[in-house]
Amino acid sequence: MLLTDERITSAADGKRLLAGEADVEALAGDIQRVVVLAVPVVRRLARGARLTRVPWVMVASSVVSVGVAVRTGVRELQVLASLVAYRLEQATGAPSEPALVKKLAIDLYLDPKRTLHLADERLRLLRLTRKWVLSGAVGRKTSKRATRALDAAERLDAAALSARWDAMRRRQDESASGS
Repeated sequence: MLLTDERITSAADGKRLLAGEADVEALAGDIQRVVVLAVPVVRRLARGARLTRVPWVMVASSVVSVGVAVRTGVRELQVLASLVAYRLEQATGAPSEPALVKKLAIDLYLDPKRTLHLADERLRLLRLTRKWVLSGAVGRKTSKRATRALDAAERLDAAALSARWDAMRRRQDESASGS
C-alpha cells in the first residue's frame, strides 16, 4: 500500500504534489462544520416538528470527513515513503528494502522530531489509523504533519540508517541460525 512507482526526489516535490490534494480535505472539513452549525438553526426554524433525519446528516458528513482524512493520510504517507525510498537508494546505490522504507515513513509521519529506533520493528499502524480517524472526526487537517515529515525525511542520514538496519538484520539472522 505504501510503496508506489512514483518517484519523489525532494521534500519540495512532495509538498507540491500534496498541495493539490489539500483542497479536498479542506472541503470535507468545511462541509462538516457547516452541517454541525446548521443543525441548531434547522431545529429552531422547525420548532415543534420532529426531525429524525438531522442527526443522520451529521453522521454522514462525519463519515465523509473521516474517509477523506484517511485517504489523504494514506496519500501523504505514500509520498513520504517514496521520498524515503529515493533517499535510501541514493545513499546506498542499491534498491531500498521495503520493510525499512515502511518503518521509516510511518515513524517520520507520526513524529518527525523523534529519534528513529530501528530495533523496534513494530509498525505503528493502529496509532496511525487512530490519528487519521480522530483528525477526520474533529475536522483537523493533516497537511502540517505531512510537511514536517517530508522535511525530516530530507534531513535523514540515509546511509547510516541503512547500515544500522543491515547490521541489525545480520544479528537477527545469526541469532536465529544459532538457536
